Amino acid sequence: MKLFVCQDCGNVLYFENRACGRCGHRVAFLPEKETMSAIEPDGEGWKTLADKGERRMLCRNADYDACNWLTDAGDTTGYCRACRHNGIVPDLSDPAQLAGWRELEVAKHRLFYSLIRWRLPLQTRQDDPEHGLIFNFLADDPNTGQRIMTGHDNGLITIALTETDTIERERRRLEMGEPYRTLLGHFRHEVGHYFWDVLVREGGRLDECRAVFGDDSADYGEALQRHYAQGAPADWQQNYVSAYATTHPWEDFAETWAHYLHIVDTLEMAGEFGMEVRPKVDPDGELSTRIRFNPYEALDIQAIVDAWLPFTFAMNSVNRAMGLRDLYPFILSPAVVAKLGFIHSLVRDVAKGGKP
Repeated sequence: MKLFVCQDCGNVLYFENRACGRCGHRVAFLPEKETMSAIEPDGEGWKTLADKGERRMLCRNADYDACNWLTDAGDTTGYCRACRHNGIVPDLSDPAQLAGWRELEVAKHRLFYSLIRWRLPLQTRQDDPEHGLIFNFLADDPNTGQRIMTGHDNGLITIALTETDTIERERRRLEMGEPYRTLLGHFRHEVGHYFWDVLVREGGRLDECRAVFGDDSADYGEALQRHYAQGAPADWQQNYVSAYATTHPWEDFAETWAHYLHIVDTLEMAGEFGMEVRPKVDPDGELSTRIRFNPYEALDIQAIVDAWLPFTFAMNSVNRAMGLRDLYPFILSPAVVAKLGFIHSLVRDVAKGGKP
C-alpha cells in the first residue's frame, strides 16, 4: 500500500481517506491510475485533479460511506472496479449490519488494490455468469439458527458478516488455534482459491503447481475431516506457512497466496515510510534491511524475503515491547519460501503480460 498526496495542497493522504485533512477537498481513488485524487464538483459528477480527465462519478456505494473509489470513465453500472464484484450485501437498513459491511468493504478494497496492481484477470458475473468473481456478504439468521460460513465456490466468495464482530472473531481464532484472524486475511485467502482456478487450472500450470504443493486430486472432504480430527503434523512448520495449510494442497495454495499478499503489501507500506532496520548489535548485517524497492516489481522472491525477515523481526520485537502479539507470528522455512516463489511467478507472469 502506498502513501498519496493531495494535488491541491500537498498534504499526505491515506487509502481510506474521504477528504483531505488540510484543505478539505474531497478525495477518491482512481483505480486505473492507482492513486488518490482530490476531486471537485463538475455538474452531476466530479473533476479529478490528479489527471484533469473527463467527468467522473463516485461509486454508488459512496452513498453508504462504504466506498471512496471513482468509477471507470464511460462506466454504465454506477459501481467501481471493486464494488461491481459485489453480489449480496447485508440489510443496510440495520445500523449494525451497515457498520459491519463498511468494515468488510475496507478489507475488500485493500484486496482489490493488490489485484489491480498486478493486472490480474478480474471478471465479474456479468462477464462470466458461471465463473466470474463475486462476493456475498451474509448475516447469520437468528430466527432459523443458520450460521454463515466463509468460503469459496467456483468464483463465489461468501464472507460471514459475523466476522466483523471483534469478540466473535477472537473467539473463533482461539477455537481454531489460529495465531491471527483478520477480515483482510479472509479476503486474501478466499481469493487465492479463485486464482488457483484461473491461474493454475485454467492457466496451464497444474503440473508445476502439484510439484510444489502436492496432489490436489486427493479427496478434499476427507482431508478436511482428518485435519479437524487429528490436527496438523508435529513438524508442519518445516513445510507449511500455517497449520491450516496442511489440510489439503488447495488450502496450502490459498494460505501461501494470502501470505504473499500480506508480505508484498506490507513491504510497500514500509518502503513508503522509508523504513530501514539496522540493529547496533548486528555487525554482520543479518538483521538489517533497507526497503528501497517496489515489492510489486521485485524480480525474484528472495529479494522480498530478504527484506521481510529483518523487518518482521523488528516489528515483532516492537509489538512485544507494547505487550501485543507478534505482527507476523509465522516461520518462513525454505520449503515455504519455494511455495511463495511459485505464487510470485504466477503473478509476475500476468503482470508482465503473460497468460492468462
